[in-house]
Amino acid sequence: MATVFSFLTVVVIAAVVIAAVLAVMLISIYNGLVSLRARFQNAFAQIEVQLTRRYDLIPNIVETVKAYMKHESDTLTSVVAARNSAMASLKAAAASPADAASIAALNAAETGLAGSLGGLRIQLEAYPELKASAVMMQLSEELSSTENRIAFARQAFNDAVTTYNIRRNSLPTVLLAGLFGHGQDAALLTFENSEAIQAAPQVSL
Repeated sequence: MATVFSFLTVVVIAAVVIAAVLAVMLISIYNGLVSLRARFQNAFAQIEVQLTRRYDLIPNIVETVKAYMKHESDTLTSVVAARNSAMASLKAAAASPADAASIAALNAAETGLAGSLGGLRIQLEAYPELKASAVMMQLSEELSSTENRIAFARQAFNDAVTTYNIRRNSLPTVLLAGLFGHGQDAALLTFENSEAIQAAPQVSL
């Protein structure tokens, strides 16, 4: 009888220990995913600040060049439209940085904006007096500075997303991530055609 009791005691203790270990593991996985998601969401908030700053600069640029570029109104209209599209995409992405579709839309909108700014750069080559003006030089400097900050913020965001995705796809987390509301990888902010994006602020404004 004592042997049976001892055996049952061992079984109960073992079950309790296993349950405790499993509970700790589940809590650790859940908290880890929540922490890593919060980290890349916070990193996106920094991107939002810098992109908003750039979007706020663009109307100033358009107003400054408008008087000189009366015959290139289509170019200015394109820049404004691309800027507004990017702003809308940023707002949607900021509401849910974990949503891959929103991040993809922002990537596409930023690529479009880069193309429009690149077109503006080409047009400005015909106006050396405008490029040399104090106002335009200041705007150009601010835009270049902002673009550098965007690049750093984007890298920090992508690093945080990569860390999150690695954890989400590692065993045993990948088996439970969906149950905890982490069913898909977070998307990287690539800004397709990065060379054009980097060149855009150097438009010799």
